[in-house]
Amino acid sequence: MNWDIVEGNWKQFKGKAKEQWGKLTDDDLDVIAGKRDQLAGRVQEAYGVSKEEAEKQIRDFETRHKDWRQ
Repeated sequence: MNWDIVEGNWKQFKGKAKEQWGKLTDDDLDVIAGKRDQLAGRVQEAYGVSKEEAEKQIRDFETRHKDWRQ
């Protein structure tokens, strides 16, 4: 997944992130603004998971949304 593209299209993409991580608030998603490292940190905080687990969840998410790769 090309996160530069995700960042540029974040308003359209954040709905997919909200579906995956429902505990993230709209404010969280606005702060993330398509930045992968921000997403990982917010997932860790909201779900109380390790950095490794947050990264795994993001990789799984990327796999499911391959259409965003370029």
